[in-house]
Amino acid sequence: MKGRIHSIETFGTVDGPGIRFVLFMQGCALQCGYCHNPDTWDPAAGREVTVDEVLAELEPYLEYYRASGGGITVTGGEPTLQAPFVGQLLSEVKRRFGLPTALDSSGFCDPEHAAGLIEATDLVLLDLKLMNRERHERLTSQPNDRILRFARWLSAHGKSMWIRHVLVPGITDREEDLLALGEFIGELDGVEKIELLPYHRMGVYKWQQLGKAYPLEGYSPRRTARSNGRTGFCIRDLSQEGE
Repeated sequence: MKGRIHSIETFGTVDGPGIRFVLFMQGCALQCGYCHNPDTWDPAAGREVTVDEVLAELEPYLEYYRASGGGITVTGGEPTLQAPFVGQLLSEVKRRFGLPTALDSSGFCDPEHAAGLIEATDLVLLDLKLMNRERHERLTSQPNDRILRFARWLSAHGKSMWIRHVLVPGITDREEDLLALGEFIGELDGVEKIELLPYHRMGVYKWQQLGKAYPLEGYSPRRTARSNGRTGFCIRDLSQEGE
C-alpha cells in the first residue's frame, strides 16, 4: 500500500508528548483562511511512499522517541483522507517498535471510514475551529457538522483526545464562540488537554508562492497575545484533575 506525503519531521516537539516523528500527509478537504500549510491541500502533489519506506525513515531515531516518551504523529493536510494507509502505518509502528501513535486531524471525515485508523491511534489531536456552522464554512470552505460528529464518535469510543483551538483575533476568539466551544468540550469524554494556540503568519509566504491571496491579510497575531493576558498560548491538562 502506498500513501502520498508532503514532508517528514524527525524531531517534532509540539505535536504530542515527547520527541516525535511527524509525518505530514498530502491532501485536505478544508481550506482554512489561516492555514500555514496550504501546500498540503492538493491531493495529487507530494510524493508516494510505502509503509516500509516511512518506517525506514523513522527507525534511526527510535532511541530519542523512546527516551522522551514520544512516538509518531501523523498530520497534514488531513491524514484521514488516506485512512487505510495511515492505519496500516500506525499499526506497523506499534507492532515493530512499540511506539505510541497520534493523529492530528481536523475531524472532517466519516468516522466509519477512519475506524481502522482510529483503532491504531493512541491519541487524537483534534482541531476544533468554530462552533458556529455558517462562520465555520466561511473560514474553512466547509460546515462543521462532520467535525462535531467525529468528536462525539471519538468520545463514545473512549479515545484519548487533545483539543486544539487557534485564536484568530476577531474571528475565533469571540466570547460567545469560546463559551460554545467550552460547552461542547464539556460534553465529551476522553479530553485530556485543551490547547489554545496563537494565530501566526509564518505560512503566508506559502500562499504567495502558490499565487493565492491570503484571506486574513491585515489580521495581527499581537492581538491574540494580548487577549489572554500573557503569551497567547496556554495549555490546560485535564488528565490530573478529578471527576
